[in-house]
Amino acid sequence: PEPPEGGWGWVVMLAAMWCNGAVFGIQNSCGVLFVSMLEVFGGREDKQLTFKTAWVSSLSMGMVFFCSPVVSIFTDLFGCRKVAVVGAAVGFVGLLSSSFVSTIELQYFTYGVLFACGCSFAYQPSLVILGHYFKKRLGLVNGIVTAGSSLFTVSLPFLLRVLIDSVGLYNTLRVLCILMFILFLAGFTYKPLVSNAKDTEGGKKGKFRFPSEKKICNLSVFKILSYRIWAFGIPAALFGYFVPYVHLMKHVKDRFGDSVPEEVLLLCLGITSGVGRLVFGRVADYIPGAKKVYLQVASFFFIGLMSMMIPLCNVFGGLIAVCLLMGLFDGCFICIMAPIAFELVGAQDVSQAIGFLLGLMSVPLTVGPPIAGLLRDHLGSYDEAFYLAGVPPLIGGAILCFIPWVHERQKLKERVKPVDAETTEKMLENESTLVSSTTEKPVKEMESGF
Repeated sequence: PEPPEGGWGWVVMLAAMWCNGAVFGIQNSCGVLFVSMLEVFGGREDKQLTFKTAWVSSLSMGMVFFCSPVVSIFTDLFGCRKVAVVGAAVGFVGLLSSSFVSTIELQYFTYGVLFACGCSFAYQPSLVILGHYFKKRLGLVNGIVTAGSSLFTVSLPFLLRVLIDSVGLYNTLRVLCILMFILFLAGFTYKPLVSNAKDTEGGKKGKFRFPSEKKICNLSVFKILSYRIWAFGIPAALFGYFVPYVHLMKHVKDRFGDSVPEEVLLLCLGITSGVGRLVFGRVADYIPGAKKVYLQVASFFFIGLMSMMIPLCNVFGGLIAVCLLMGLFDGCFICIMAPIAFELVGAQDVSQAIGFLLGLMSVPLTVGPPIAGLLRDHLGSYDEAFYLAGVPPLIGGAILCFIPWVHERQKLKERVKPVDAETTEKMLENESTLVSSTTEKPVKEMESGF
């Protein structure tokens, strides 16, 4: 059915906004949790402490995206509502379990795997369900929804710092479980308008017949060249993307000590990221077709440049300016992910197209922060780590520049093929008409002779 462009969709939008806030607000505030985990789980004699602890946050962020291809399959099979509700419940259990473990190795499983997998199953349906209710306003709605994570990123660091100082790391994690419980309730609002495999494959409602393998894992999206470039270009740009979120707080402590409020930097990232999502989400609605990708190209260019600027800032005010710009273009990159996916593959295949992309993104998001931590442990500072973190976004942005050109050529070929087929069919019809007329003429002459 045609998207209603509103109605119950506004409730769904608010629920999806909470989902983005709860999931990525916690993930983006990991710098505060990272510093606390260093104190709780580490010992001064451990020379690879930063490297080991960084794996908790990076594994968590990576698993959110790594599970996405599987989540997209489950979303197609069982619908957005069931997948989101079950995912939020698993995330709640994982986060609650993390508040009872006493070693960093167990945190890898409870926080890095179990909690993150639950977040992934809750997050993916929030992207897909919006396309059921909105089409013309999809860019704006995605901007509002993704701004939810900015609101949480702005407020959570200060709340986490107060909670950690007053009740400790473990009780802080238990307080965060409240966010996941509300997310569990929000998942029930995802009323689907497009039937899933349970309805279309079974014939009668409620009767489930397992669909074919091709429908379960739809790899046909990779036949689209523009999507292939996008799906591999974005992961190439993200090897340094998550490094500032994990290590910026520790970098500030190393350089400025306790004389500056490092949480202000996450505040700056969150505020401008929210502004970027709202502004660029609306701007994307006015940019036709695949040319929306140019917004992501500009985003990666500035994100890479700002990452390289972090070690050069010897004044705290300089870091604030860098974070303001980085947050603005981070918001631009995030909010137009879904609209670009709809443009490249169409609404029918968008769920798994987004899932495959997020799955490929998991590798750089997981690997980047531990490598930065390893460089910090061996070199004694984060300078080289931030310089290197700025290179991949520049390379990835250069790769994405080719997508609009490739996509236009694909559309041109699709237009030409039907015309050729139609022309051939008309030629065959004309030929058959000529043949029939030439055969009919002698017959008529013979009849007139008799």
